[in-house]
Amino acid sequence: MKQRITIEKYNVKWESEFCKLQTLINNVVAGSILSIEHVGSTSVKGLASKPILDIDIVIEDYENFPEVVKKLDTVGYYHQVEWSYEGREAFGRKDAFVPWSEENVVWMEQHLYVCDKNSEELRRHVAFRDYLRAHDDVAVEYGRLKEKLARESKNRASYSAGKTAFITNILGEIN
Repeated sequence: MKQRITIEKYNVKWESEFCKLQTLINNVVAGSILSIEHVGSTSVKGLASKPILDIDIVIEDYENFPEVVKKLDTVGYYHQVEWSYEGREAFGRKDAFVPWSEENVVWMEQHLYVCDKNSEELRRHVAFRDYLRAHDDVAVEYGRLKEKLARESKNRASYSAGKTAFITNILGEIN
């Protein structure tokens, strides 16, 4: 059975939602992190995307990672060890209200990662984002590829695999 993959036209609410999340998360982890980066397709104005925010929290090194885990837990995030690897630690949400706040907001879907500042994955995320932001024609081409893959792919794994050559090619040009 085909797994449905939804690609939407760029929505200005994505940036707004990220900014609200960034502020809330920063208030929780302040003093333990270096920055919070909006990466992935929703961070590129005009780019069609799955409506999922990709967020990288940048830390100095793994020394303060346990402290960040504890702080994120207080607002409903949990460390997903099975989806993590060195340099990029994945976090899930306990429910749709995460990060929890007094307003009880139902947030859009998000992929949250904690990366050390020297992480290769962080470098790739930021480099690819910045390249697409600077090259509208490439962003449009990437959006078309994603729409085609969403129509033709049987599942999320094949959709992601279909993007790999494009991303690898761009990262090769950057390096």
